[in-house]
Amino acid sequence: MIQLILDSIVYLFFGLLFVSYPTDGRTYVCPPCGCAAHENNQTFEHDGSCPHCGMNLSETTDSSDINHVDIHTGSGNFLIEGGHGHKEKLITVFYHKPENFTSQSRILIIVPGSGRDGGKYRDAWVEASEKYSVLILSPAYKEHDYGFEDYHMGAVIEQSNMLNQVTFMENSNIVELDEEGLTFQINSTERKWIFNDFDRMFESVAIAVGSSQESYDMFGHSAGGQILHRLVLFHPDTKANRILASNSGFYTLPDFNTELPFGLKNTPVDKRSLRTSFKKHLVLFIGEMDNEHETGGIMLRSPTVDEQGTHRLERSQYFYKKAKETAKELEAGFNWKLRIVPDVGHNFKRMSEAAAKYLYRE
Repeated sequence: MIQLILDSIVYLFFGLLFVSYPTDGRTYVCPPCGCAAHENNQTFEHDGSCPHCGMNLSETTDSSDINHVDIHTGSGNFLIEGGHGHKEKLITVFYHKPENFTSQSRILIIVPGSGRDGGKYRDAWVEASEKYSVLILSPAYKEHDYGFEDYHMGAVIEQSNMLNQVTFMENSNIVELDEEGLTFQINSTERKWIFNDFDRMFESVAIAVGSSQESYDMFGHSAGGQILHRLVLFHPDTKANRILASNSGFYTLPDFNTELPFGLKNTPVDKRSLRTSFKKHLVLFIGEMDNEHETGGIMLRSPTVDEQGTHRLERSQYFYKKAKETAKELEAGFNWKLRIVPDVGHNFKRMSEAAAKYLYRE
C-alpha cells in the first residue's frame, strides 16, 4: 500500500512536469516492464523517460504504425523494425525537427550509451538542433532485445557468455573480465549487424522530410562511442560522413593478430576494407578529464584490454596511435582525428555541447 501511494505521488509530480510541454494530441506509454505506469496503462502527453522506471516512453501505436516515419516540427519518436533476422526487435527512434528546418538542413544520428536512453540524448541536443538547424535522430535499442554483443559489439559476435565472465568490483566502476573463460561465435552475416540500421534510418527520414542530404553525421558517447568506431572498422561503406566516437570504454584495435573483442583476427575485415575505413572521417572525441580519476560509466579491465591503457583518455590515445601506425604500414590514406575536449569528463551532456560546436558552429 505504501509503495502504491509513493508511486502515485511520483506519477503526479512528473505528470505536472509533462503538462508544461507543448502537446499535439499524441500519447506515450511505458513499454512492457512491470512498473506502475505500464501495469496501470498510464499515458503521457510527451515522450522521454518513464517517471517510475526510467525506461524510454514510446508513442502509442499499433502494428500499422511500425516503420511509418511521421515527423513533425518539435520532438517525438517513431518505431522501426529491427534489422535482417530480427525484425521483431523493434527500435524506438527519438527525434527533434527544428522550426527552421529546410531540405538543406543537416541530419545527425546520436547513439546513446549503455543506458539506451535515446530520449535523454535527443533532449541534450534540442538547443543545438534549433540553433544550427539540424534534424536529430537518436535510436533506443532495448537492452533485453540487444545485449552487449548486439549493441556494444554491433552484433559482430553472437552466442557470447560475456555476462558470466565479468565481476563488478564493489564500490567501483571497474568490471573485471575473465578472458580465459570468454567464449563467443563470430557473426559473419553482415546483414545482421546493427551498423546497417543507421543508413536505413537516415534514408527513411530523408524521404519523410524531403531532405536533399545524401549523407549524415553521427555522435556516440560511451557505449555509443564503441559502436561508432566499430561501425567504421566493420562497415566503412556507411553513408555516415563525420563520425564522432566519444569516450569509449575500450576499443577493437585494427590489429589482425588480436582476437575480438579487442582486435580483428578471424573477422570479415581484411586489409582492403581497412584501407577504406582509414579514409572515413572518424573523430575520437574525448573528454580531457575522462582519466584515471573519473568514476562515471563502466571500465572494463583485463590483461588484454589494459594494454590499451587503464582509463578512457589513455585508451583513446593508444587506439589512435595504433591506427595511424597500421595505416602507414598499409600505405593507406588516414583521415582519422583525435580531439581532446578540455575540462570535461564522462559527461554526455557536456560532450554533446562540445560536439555540436565542433560539427556545426562554422
